[in-house]
Amino acid sequence: MKTYRDFAETLQSFFLTYLVKERSASGNTIRAYRDTFVHLLDFVQETKRITPDKVSLAIINRELTISFLDWLEEKRGNSVTTRNQRFAALKSFSNYLMLYDPIHMAQWKLIHAVKIKKSISETINYLTVDGIKYILEQIGTKNRQGRRNLTLLSLLYNTGARTQELIDLTPSSIRRENPYMIELFGKGSKKRLVPLEDNMMLLLENYMLENNLLLSEKNSCPLFYNVWNEKLTNPGITFILNKYASQARILHPEAIPLKLSPHVFRHSRAMHLLQAGINLVYIRDLLGHASVQTTEIYAKADSKLKREALEKAYADVGITIQAQRSWEKDPKLKTFLKSL
Repeated sequence: MKTYRDFAETLQSFFLTYLVKERSASGNTIRAYRDTFVHLLDFVQETKRITPDKVSLAIINRELTISFLDWLEEKRGNSVTTRNQRFAALKSFSNYLMLYDPIHMAQWKLIHAVKIKKSISETINYLTVDGIKYILEQIGTKNRQGRRNLTLLSLLYNTGARTQELIDLTPSSIRRENPYMIELFGKGSKKRLVPLEDNMMLLLENYMLENNLLLSEKNSCPLFYNVWNEKLTNPGITFILNKYASQARILHPEAIPLKLSPHVFRHSRAMHLLQAGINLVYIRDLLGHASVQTTEIYAKADSKLKREALEKAYADVGITIQAQRSWEKDPKLKTFLKSL
C-alpha cells in the first residue's frame, strides 16, 4: 500500500512554501485559503467524526471534495460564488499535491477535474446613476469625517475598485500630474492604472491636503483611516455605505435596495459604462479582470440595457463572534492556521 504524507505537515508546506514562496500569493488569497481549510476540518469533524489530528490525505478525494462543497451551500448557506471560491483553494491544493505527491497522482487529478458550479442567475445587483447620486447627496461635508466619507465613496464608484483595493491605497498610489491616475493592486497583486476625472481628482486632492497626506513622510500611510489612524476595514466601509444608503432609502425607496455592499458600487460603475456604450475591453481593464469573458456577465445581465446603451449619455456622479470550532481542539493546526 502506498503511504501518504502527513496531512498537517503537507498543509503547512502548501501554505508556507508553495503559496508564499513559489506562487507569491497575496495576503487576501492566503486568508481565503486558510478559511477554506478551517471549514474543511469542521466538515470532516461533523460528517465523518474525524478530529483534525486524525485527518489524513487518504480521505481527501473527489467524493469528499464534492460533499464538502455541497455542505457549504446546504448547511452553511454559502452562495455559489463562495462555493467556487472555496473550491479554488482545494484545486490549488490538488495542484500542489500533483507536484509533491505524484504517487497518488490519479487521486489529485480527480479533485482537480471537479467542475465549478454555475450560478442559476446572471443578475447583477447594481444601482442606477440616480441611486448613486441619492446616496452621495446624504453625506454632510461640514466635518472632516463627512468629507472623508464623500471622497471614499466617490472614489469607490469612480474607479470601480474592489473594497480591499481601496483599503490598501496610500498617498503614493495617486498620480497627481495630468493625466491623473490611481494605482490599484488587484487579485494576485496585479497592478493596474485607472484614470481619474478632474472633479474626482479635485475632491481627492482637497481631502489629502486637509489631512496632511501630501507630505512625503505620509506616502506609505493609509489613504483612508479611522480615528486610531489605522486603515479602514471591509465591515467599516460597509457600515459607512449603509449609513447613507439608509437615509437615501427614506427619500427614494424605489432606488435604494434594502441590502447593499460596497461591491455594488463596482457593479454599478461597470453597468453605467456599459450603458454609455463603452467597449467591454476598456471595462475589463478598468475592473482588473483577467479575461473579457468575466466582464461579459455585465453585458448578459440585461439584454434591454444593451439596446438602450447608445441612447444613454454617460453621467458623472459628482463583526460577529464565532463559536469555538472543532479544529481549535488541535493545538498544532490551531496555532498554524491562526498564524497565517
